[in-house]
Amino acid sequence: MSSSGTSSLKFRVTRKNIELIGPAKPTPYECKLLSDIDDQQSLRFHVPVIQFYGSSPSMEGKDPVKVIKESLAKALVFYYPLAGRLRELPGRKVMVECTGEGVLFIEADADVKLEDFGEDDLHPPSIPCLDELLYDVPGSSGILNSPLLLIQVTRLACGGFILGIRFSHTQFDAFGLQQFMTAISELARGATSPSILPVWQRELFSARHPPQITHVHHEYDHIPDTNNIIQQNKLIKRSFFFGPEEISILRNLVMMESQNKYSSFNLVAACVWRCRTIALQYGPSEEVRFLCLVNARGRIHPPLVPTGYYGNAFVYPAGITTAGELGENHLAFAADIISKIKSHVTKEYIQSVADLMVLKGRPPFSYARTYLVSDNTKAGFENVDYGWGKAVYGGVALGDVVPGVACYYIPFERKNNSGKGILVPVTLHPPAMERFEKELRIILNK
Repeated sequence: MSSSGTSSLKFRVTRKNIELIGPAKPTPYECKLLSDIDDQQSLRFHVPVIQFYGSSPSMEGKDPVKVIKESLAKALVFYYPLAGRLRELPGRKVMVECTGEGVLFIEADADVKLEDFGEDDLHPPSIPCLDELLYDVPGSSGILNSPLLLIQVTRLACGGFILGIRFSHTQFDAFGLQQFMTAISELARGATSPSILPVWQRELFSARHPPQITHVHHEYDHIPDTNNIIQQNKLIKRSFFFGPEEISILRNLVMMESQNKYSSFNLVAACVWRCRTIALQYGPSEEVRFLCLVNARGRIHPPLVPTGYYGNAFVYPAGITTAGELGENHLAFAADIISKIKSHVTKEYIQSVADLMVLKGRPPFSYARTYLVSDNTKAGFENVDYGWGKAVYGGVALGDVVPGVACYYIPFERKNNSGKGILVPVTLHPPAMERFEKELRIILNK
C-alpha cells in the first residue's frame, strides 16, 4: 500500500485558441432520444479524462494539436450526435438535437516536460494544474444546451503532449468513450473510417410500455443521512495503490475464512469499504450501502449490447448491511456482499431500472452512508495511440463522482517494479482519513 497527496509541481499553460469543431462533412439534422439509463439524474454531469504522451521520433515535425483536431472533425462525421446539444422534454426526458454545432477544442502549450511529472502526478487526485490542462470554458459546463465534449491538447516542452477530454456522462460510459477516442486515434493514423462503427440504439435501455418495476432497487432508496461527509468543512484527497503484493495479502486473508473465489477488484473494494466505514464511525446499527457499477457488456447472454454501442450500459445494484456487521466480520463478509450484488444483474434487472426511472422521476442514487465504486481498470484509456504510441498514463482525472461518496478505481503501474495494480482515490475529512489509513495498515500487516 502507498498513498499520495497533493503535487508540488508548478508550471505555466498558455491557451492559444478556443474553438468549436464540427463534423468534417455535412451530417443529418435529427433528434435522438437518450435511453432511460442515459438520462437519469445521477449521470447528468461531466467527467474529465486525461492522457499523457511522450515524444516520438516517428512523429518528428508533426503537431499533435493539428493531427488530433483534424481527426476529431472526421470522427464527428460518424459520431455526429456528439456535435449536437441536449434538450429536455416533458417528464425530464432528454434528447440530443443533432445540430452539428460542434465540440469545444482548446489549443495550448505548457513550459514543462513529461519527465518533470513524477508518477504520483499522473493520477487523481494529485494531477497538478488540472484546471489548466482541461480548462473550464465559461458557460460550457451545463448539461442542457451546452457542448457535449470539451477537448484540450497541450503541447509539452519535450515534444510530448497532454490530451484532456471532458464529456457529458449522458452520452457515454467509460467503454463508449474509449471507443470514440479509439476512432479519433485510428483516423489520426490514416484510417478512412473507424474499425468499429458507432451504434446508437438507445431504445435497448429504455422503459417498457407500460413500465414495471420487477426488482428491489435499494440504490435509489431515499433515506436521511445522519453523518453526511459531503457537508464537512474540510475534505482531503489521497490515492492508495493496491499492487500484486497487497492483493495477494487480501486474497490470503479471505481464503482463511471462505472457499469462494474473488476478483482483485472485489477484494480491494471490500477492503476499502470496510476501512472507510470504520473510519467514518457510523453507529453499529446504521445501515451502510455498497453500490457497484456493473456493465452489461459481455455479462448478459445472449448479448444485450451490440458491438459499436457507445451509450451507458450499466446499472449499480446496492448491497446493504450495518456498520457493526461490516466492521466486526471478516473481510470475506464484505467481499461476499459485493459478489452477490454483481450476480443480481440480469437483462430483467436492467429493464427494471429503466422502468423505475420513468415511474419515479429519474431519481439520483442514495448518498446516505453509501460507497459507490466505478471500476475503470479495464477501460483502456492508456491504450489509445494517436501516432505517438500508447499513453504513459490514461484515465479518469476526477477522483470522485460525488466527493467522499463515489469514486473511480483506475489501473496503474508503478515504476518501482511493484507491478500493475489498482489505484483507489479516497476523500475523507482529516480525522477519518487518519483512521482509514490505520485500519488499512492493520489489514495489510496481518
